[in-house]
Amino acid sequence: MRNLRIILLILAAIAGPSFTGSANLQSATDYGPKKSTVVQDTAMVFRYIRNAISYSSIKQKIEYVKANIDSAELICNEEKIEFPSLLHLARAEYFFRTSDFRSASQEATLAMKKSKKLGEDDVLAKTMNFQGRYSLRTGFFQEGIENFTEGIIFAKKKHIKGIIPINYHGIADIYNALGNQKEYRNYLQQFINAADSENDTLSMETGYFRLGTSLTSEVRNFKMADSLLRRCLEIASVKGDTFYITLSLANLGWNYYIEKNYTSALNFYNKSLSYSVPGKIYENSANCFGNIGTIYRDMGITDKSVINYNKAIEHARLANDLYSLSWIYQDMSELYLRKRDTSNAYKNFVLFKKYSDQSVTKTNTQGLSDARIRYDADSHNKELQLLSLRLRNQRLLIYGYTGLFILSLAILLLLLSRAKINAKRRISEMNRKISEVTQANLRQQMNPHFIFNTLNSIQYYMYQHDKLATNNYLTKFSSLMRKVLENSQHTSVPLQDELDALNLYLELEMIRFRDKFVYEIKVDEEIDPLLYKVPTMLIQPYVENSICHGLMPGEGKGILIIDLKLENDYIACTIEDNGIGREAAQEKNKRGEKNHNSLGTQIVSSRLDLVNALYGTSLKTIYTDLKNENGEAAGTRVEIQIPILS
Repeated sequence: MRNLRIILLILAAIAGPSFTGSANLQSATDYGPKKSTVVQDTAMVFRYIRNAISYSSIKQKIEYVKANIDSAELICNEEKIEFPSLLHLARAEYFFRTSDFRSASQEATLAMKKSKKLGEDDVLAKTMNFQGRYSLRTGFFQEGIENFTEGIIFAKKKHIKGIIPINYHGIADIYNALGNQKEYRNYLQQFINAADSENDTLSMETGYFRLGTSLTSEVRNFKMADSLLRRCLEIASVKGDTFYITLSLANLGWNYYIEKNYTSALNFYNKSLSYSVPGKIYENSANCFGNIGTIYRDMGITDKSVINYNKAIEHARLANDLYSLSWIYQDMSELYLRKRDTSNAYKNFVLFKKYSDQSVTKTNTQGLSDARIRYDADSHNKELQLLSLRLRNQRLLIYGYTGLFILSLAILLLLLSRAKINAKRRISEMNRKISEVTQANLRQQMNPHFIFNTLNSIQYYMYQHDKLATNNYLTKFSSLMRKVLENSQHTSVPLQDELDALNLYLELEMIRFRDKFVYEIKVDEEIDPLLYKVPTMLIQPYVENSICHGLMPGEGKGILIIDLKLENDYIACTIEDNGIGREAAQEKNKRGEKNHNSLGTQIVSSRLDLVNALYGTSLKTIYTDLKNENGEAAGTRVEIQIPILS
């Protein structure tokens, strides 16, 4: 079950300055060469500018925005009219929406200088807000807070309406990006207060919705969240705002679900669907159907649960909502696990992993894109600083300050050196991110491989027609599968969780092979299994190889010993068996008696290589062939150097 996670597209309109003006959009082709007065030309320029700014927040209208800007520029150039500050701001908005952040910054700087010079307070206030949004987007959070705060102070001093609420909203967004939920809620409340004082109902809806939603999850306050979301619903209902009616109803449903008030939760979700389905707001309808399915699951009404899950999947696909598809299939997998339907649980878990991986990949791609944007913006700022420093040095040369010039040159070299170090650090961070993504992909490959081998074990044992033992086996397998599903969510897990899963696996293998072998797991007293974290599913593939290739082909009673000892910076895990040895196992493979490529150990080896590259370690796996007194094969010892992760 998940809370509603929808990007509020309407916030883009709130975040940008708006002007009243002509509703007729005109392009450069509408403008023909004709003689007119300067007053008429200037009026036409501002008409095009107002059109451009009013459409700048709508992605589908970006070409119209460019056409209106071009028309305004054409008039200015033909009639030799200096570009007004508002035109520079419109150009900044256009470049910002098209991700040309360097040009956006340059145009905003020109708008700021001209509006200050001419005393255009309204344009200056809106430019301050733009610079705050620019800093938020490019990751310069402290500068963003300063820009928004400066804009609030200026708007209060000049009594400019429409600026103060959106600036409080911008500061709230920054604290949300920083993970400071206390300040986030504080500034959302100030956003609501400022919007109320200006009778800005759209901003009030947004504020009540976001503040109420923030109190439905980690830091819960049921009554406050209920009150705030109902206030949003009340305003939206008066305005006939279907979008916010849908959102507030859905999150009211979530708030009641957390309280286990399933009847009220279902009521709110169904009301939300009555708006989102006709309005084709598929992300919300997918969320509502999915959460209704989970509520029926928790109530034990399986048929209704499945029906609503399927509707949720249909709507999520219409919206291409990978996140919703991921958690819906995860909840369905949990539903079938509770029903002990391991086949359907496994199928839905595989689909969950598929869409989860796609969602993670999309998020990581966006993260790398944002890192590049911040890097480019930082480089641009450094270039501007460098240019400013050079101009200052030239003026100093004119006045003959040779000594100061030398000092400035030294500062320039230091800045260049610092920029180079920062660039290397950013590239290193990007490589680290790529390594983490690659490691996650390898981990996702291993889980299906392990589960497939275990399912083969179940199939093998069921062929023995022992119903009582088969039931016992399935019970243990469901426990193991639950543990594997839990562990696979994380890059690393406590050692205790890893050992619990390993114990379950070994118990299953002992049942399968009718006590063909015995095993013992020894843990050094210096190791705290709850404190130390290790990479997920690292030991099991080697244990599986030891059983399948070493102990099972042998004739006598198999002995498997797993010993964990604490070394300086890693855990030495030794897996020792009295099997036929690696040479005999390889001979059997050559004769075609086994056809197993040890995919699990290959993936583990690759993961160790990634860990070494990521943390600068040199951990490895050491194989030792054991011999008896006569020099004959007496088993195999494998030592895995397991990294200790924080």
